Amino acid sequence: MKYKFGNECFLEIGDNNEIREHVSIHRSSTPSDKTVIGDNNLIMGSCHIAHDCKVGSNNILANSTLLAGHVVVEDYAHTAGGVVVHQFCRIGSYSFIGGGSVVSQDVPKYIIVSGERAELRGLNLEGLRRRGFSAMEIKSLRAAYRKIFMPTDTSSGNIEDRLSQVEHHKDLGLFPAVSSMVQSIRDSFAENRRGICKFRSWSGS
Repeated sequence: MKYKFGNECFLEIGDNNEIREHVSIHRSSTPSDKTVIGDNNLIMGSCHIAHDCKVGSNNILANSTLLAGHVVVEDYAHTAGGVVVHQFCRIGSYSFIGGGSVVSQDVPKYIIVSGERAELRGLNLEGLRRRGFSAMEIKSLRAAYRKIFMPTDTSSGNIEDRLSQVEHHKDLGLFPAVSSMVQSIRDSFAENRRGICKFRSWSGS
């Protein structure tokens, strides 16, 4: 709808991408922007990447993953089949989206979401192990996740309070991965962002 006939618009695709059959990737909607695909991505059959999306590197988009306009996918994210992502959402690095999910808000780094309206289901533990995160890093991320999304202390405050507690925790705050997850969550609540997918308690976190 934004495109004006005759405008020169852009698509930039990096190296070593495998783009399978019936995939559609749209150029930007305006000359001042561009759709970007990074390096080493696997984009399986019948996926759609709309105008002005920014897809990083080393991602796996399984069959019929549909990204609406202006979606950002960071690095090492993985979608199962039949995933739909609402425009302007951000999919964090090392996250996983379950099959058939409809994602209408941001997915923070390292986290699994799934559901007809996708909800947080815990950490992407298997993905983190496969990508070489240490046992101590994963343990610290699990502890941070619980403090943020599964607080046992009724006086723990709102989510910003809990993010600050994790950020300044004498042990957890030392891990860059924990700090990165905290920042990913906090950024999702910035102006013009969509917030994060709703939380649902899950024993695998």
